[in-house]
Amino acid sequence: MTKRDLVVKISKETGLIQNDVAFVVQKTFDYIAAELTEGKTIELRKFGVFEVKVRKSRKGRNPNKPQDEVIIPERAVVKFRAGKELKEQVEKLDTKKL
Repeated sequence: MTKRDLVVKISKETGLIQNDVAFVVQKTFDYIAAELTEGKTIELRKFGVFEVKVRKSRKGRNPNKPQDEVIIPERAVVKFRAGKELKEQVEKLDTKKL
């Protein structure tokens, strides 16, 4: 699903104009991104938690030249942890259909 698909679906369900829905959806994403870029955590109850974690520096290898070691520097990454209800719904999926 794309952002556009989300906007169309919400618009049809609520009867709101797509431009208004798109504005609200984009603002939501903007605020989430702004909080994450400040290192803060976003908790959306019944959905999940977005948080910034620091990935430690580590040694890596070039697959084309395995003898060469490369130091991968420490960096911040965004992690998502599914909430209890979302996790339960996903666990019910038939994995053969995926």
